[in-house]
Amino acid sequence: MQTIRYELLDAADGKVARITFDEPDSSVNTMCRQWQADLGEATARVVADRAQLKGVVLASAKTSFFAGADLKATMRLTPTDAPTAFGEIERMKQHFRTLETLGIPVVSCLNGTALGGGWEVALIGHYRIAVDNPRIQFGLPEVTLGLMPGATGITKMTRLLGLMGAQPYLLEGQLFNPREALELQLVHELVATPEQLLPAALARIATHPHSVQPWDDKNHKMPGGTTANPKVAGALSVAPAMLKKTTRGRYPAPEAILATMVEGAIVDYDTALRIESRYLARLMTGPVARNMINTFFFDMNAIKSGQSRPGNSPRYKPQKVGILGAGMMGAGIAWAQASKGIATVLKDVSQEKAEAGKAYSAKLAQARVDKGRMEPAAQQTLLGRIQATADAADLAGCDLVIEAVFENRELKAAVTREAEPQLAEGGFFASNTSTLPISGLAQASRRPEKFVGIHFFSPVDKMKLVEIIRGQATDDETVARAFDYVQALGKVPIVVNDSRGFYTSRTFGTYVMEGAALLGEGVPAALIENAAMQAGMPVGPLAVLDETALTLSVHVLDQTRADYAAEGRTYLATPGELLVERMVKELKRPGRAGGGGFYDYPAGGKKQLWPQLASLFGRPADATDALGVQDIQDRLLYRQAVETVRCLAEGVLTSVHDANIGSIFGIGFPAWTGGAMQFIYGTGVEAFLARADELAQRFGTGFALDAAAREAIAQFQPRY
Repeated sequence: MQTIRYELLDAADGKVARITFDEPDSSVNTMCRQWQADLGEATARVVADRAQLKGVVLASAKTSFFAGADLKATMRLTPTDAPTAFGEIERMKQHFRTLETLGIPVVSCLNGTALGGGWEVALIGHYRIAVDNPRIQFGLPEVTLGLMPGATGITKMTRLLGLMGAQPYLLEGQLFNPREALELQLVHELVATPEQLLPAALARIATHPHSVQPWDDKNHKMPGGTTANPKVAGALSVAPAMLKKTTRGRYPAPEAILATMVEGAIVDYDTALRIESRYLARLMTGPVARNMINTFFFDMNAIKSGQSRPGNSPRYKPQKVGILGAGMMGAGIAWAQASKGIATVLKDVSQEKAEAGKAYSAKLAQARVDKGRMEPAAQQTLLGRIQATADAADLAGCDLVIEAVFENRELKAAVTREAEPQLAEGGFFASNTSTLPISGLAQASRRPEKFVGIHFFSPVDKMKLVEIIRGQATDDETVARAFDYVQALGKVPIVVNDSRGFYTSRTFGTYVMEGAALLGEGVPAALIENAAMQAGMPVGPLAVLDETALTLSVHVLDQTRADYAAEGRTYLATPGELLVERMVKELKRPGRAGGGGFYDYPAGGKKQLWPQLASLFGRPADATDALGVQDIQDRLLYRQAVETVRCLAEGVLTSVHDANIGSIFGIGFPAWTGGAMQFIYGTGVEAFLARADELAQRFGTGFALDAAAREAIAQFQPRY
């Protein structure tokens, strides 16, 4: 065996078989094909030695217990592989079943994290012992990758926690640490160190010579009752509709999980396992799982491991950071820093405004205290890290200063010149601009090589993504430090090169302006909004424009025109931009903050689309060229994907992982697609190009892909 060590340990009146998982040339154990074969061999040895065995111990030679499935192998599966996948799942589960029905105790020694298939391996044990370390995580997060627990996880967790109790851990992928597992009775004993696991396991085996799983006990009852319980039946009757409302039919995994739970609860255990295997085989060979695994596992790990971080300078965490501007963005950044232990100087033009920005952190902290998620003493410590000031001299000694003032070049230049001299030796300066080119802003800096863009998203306390923008003069060390700073905040950094709108704002702009263009063509506003959300976008394009302010879009348009004019060029506004400009300048509809835009916002009431949109932009209901829902959805999604490809071709983006993660976490591109680039590869390159060409012919150059863009698609296509 290559991935498993099998040995017999001496025990009173017999032997104990220790099965140690140790995949070679890997930092973790996975359910690779070799491991599956080795598990069969190990199980056969246990059966052969059964007469002398008093128990079995499952252990790991890694720092974690078990990491789960071999996701690279899963990425290579296609729907035609479903029967083979079903057979492999069933064979593996038969080995699990053999071990847990021998009549002797099987003890799982959990020295570290066990997630997904790793937790299912842990569940083989009749008795589970874990190291009492809050950083260790257990659970079944497969749903976040478009998959489901299919190696007994759903069947066992449902029988252990009940149909209602298991839902957060199966449908939401909620994780738990060892102490929480003990409270749930999913772990039976905690020890202080890994060295104490084996003695505890041997003690358990010595005192409990006969063991069966709860579901094999004829007296076992499912916690909370089965579907025959009226309360359970009532809750389950509405669950599919609630799921559909959340998934919009785009995510098959939660629906498959719920079906497996309910169907499995009304049959015997072994039949439930087969139901589970069938659903998993269908999911793991489908496109959504492939898309989500690609992005939420491989692409995310590429970023976490620093593949976007340039150079090889030592890792860095700033000790003192200044923020210029205590508005919503600056206040949010202050919270993010203080909550991670970073001393923060929050500066505005007056002490009153600076204190108002600090009050935002006080509000967030108090909410956590009220919910029992923060101690009052920790709240005071956090707030003590934020110094509110109107005096630039208080920025002295900061190793990073971030300006988060209004999107105005002159203002940004002024605050840069004022604050930059206060930086500590070796410090660097950052702009939180969302649209203005960094290279232009860096002209106000005495050291443009130490000037970088760090683009946070609002609200900062909730948004995970941060876009790092390298200016033309920005050096590798500064980009690397910005990358480390973002990771120190617990956020996800992507690195892009300088251009107007960078990546996220530029691509987000195509989404909202395509929505506005659709409205201008006479497509009903409600149809646009609902089609966008049914495609998986979190908010319709017209609603987003209202929230971010139509006036801001017009401001950006005016600035773009001025910049082009300064270069001796003329900017040709898109139909969507012209419609938004008309909304603001002619129709006096500035957006939500200004009283209304595409929507009305009645006091105390629910927002509703502005009734005059139909008369201003509508067309006859019997128009022969009316667009269908699929055309609308394709225009909204393809337009963003095309712009993403252009960013790759132009060098604004330099990696697919930054593109996919940035599109999902920055602009809300549907997660079921795996992100804007994976949307292309998941659709199929030829099919995508054919549809893009068709859209370009019908709806304009926004969908056109030139030779460089087509080459970029081929160049960056992932291989598994």
